[in-house]
Amino acid sequence: MATDSPPLLLAVVSFLSVCQQGYFASAVGRSRKKHNVMPPAVNGPAEFERIFRAQQNCVEFYPLFLVLLWTAGSFFNQELAAIIGLCYMYARHMYFHGYAESAKGRLSGFYWNLVILFSLLVLGAAGITNQALDEYLDFDLLKKIRQLF
Repeated sequence: MATDSPPLLLAVVSFLSVCQQGYFASAVGRSRKKHNVMPPAVNGPAEFERIFRAQQNCVEFYPLFLVLLWTAGSFFNQELAAIIGLCYMYARHMYFHGYAESAKGRLSGFYWNLVILFSLLVLGAAGITNQALDEYLDFDLLKKIRQLF
C-alpha cells in the first residue's frame, strides 16, 4: 500500500525522536555533573548509573526503531506507522523516566516498546511481502483483502 507522496510524517517522527535522543543524552550530562562522574567513567552513584543505562538502552534500540518505522511507513502505511512511532516515543519516555527512578520502574515502558517494535515489524513484513507478491507474481494481497470488506 505504498504511496508516491513524500514521507513527511515519517520524517517528522524521526526528527522528534532525534530530539528525544538528544534530551536523554543531555540528562546523562546533567547527571554526570550532579554526581561528579567525569567521562569516560560510567560508574558512580546508583541514580547516575540508572540514567546512563537508560540512555544507552535507548541508543541501542534506536536503529531498530528507525528501520522498522521507515519500512512499515514506506511499504504498508505512512500514517499508521507514524502514529505507532509516536507511541514508541511515549513508551521510551516512560522507560527512561521509570528507569531514572528505579530499575524496576523501567519495565512497563520496556514491555510497551517491545510490543510497538513488534507491531512495526509485522506491518513492515506485510508491506514488503505484499509488494514482492505484486511485483513478481502480479498479486496484490492487500487489495484482495480490502475487496472482501
